[in-house]
Amino acid sequence: MEDTLNNLATYGYIGLFLYSLGGGFVGLVAAGVLSFMGKMDLSLSIAIAFSANALGDILLFWLTRYQKTMMVEGLRKHRRKVALAHILMKKNGDWVIFIQKFIYGLKTVVPIAIALTKYDFKKFAILNVFAAAIWALAFGLSSYYFGAVLSKFAMFISDNKWLAPVILITIGGATWLYMEKVTKKKKKR
Repeated sequence: MEDTLNNLATYGYIGLFLYSLGGGFVGLVAAGVLSFMGKMDLSLSIAIAFSANALGDILLFWLTRYQKTMMVEGLRKHRRKVALAHILMKKNGDWVIFIQKFIYGLKTVVPIAIALTKYDFKKFAILNVFAAAIWALAFGLSSYYFGAVLSKFAMFISDNKWLAPVILITIGGATWLYMEKVTKKKKKR
């Protein structure tokens, strides 16, 4: 376990940046706990996660807006999620940019869906930067302040290795069921 912590402290910032490009709240939580343990710097971790998260969504938006054929081809399986993102955008307006940072399963779809509309790129970028800052501060600080509890939980999982797959399957299954329910085509009466 100590070797793993040392490796995370050594390569953790690079991993945090790469992981946060696509969302990465788990990486930020891990960095917050490692900061609590004195293995990483909390301010640097939050700054890296914020930068990567903001950059990742801006890149998704830009790629979708200016490389539409390439992006749309990859979205064929996720048409319903894109439609859900459009509905959320109509319903919640600009707030969906903030909300999507905290909803697993929609984090990458929302910037793509917004880019498919005529939404202003500069406005998206500004709102996205603010949303990424709130996201990074919320997860970074909360994981740091709950570091003792989270590290005890990690040790418990380490001692009971069978529990990790059960938790992951439960969370993954619940997320999948929720997304299926929300994006399910309604029958006409």
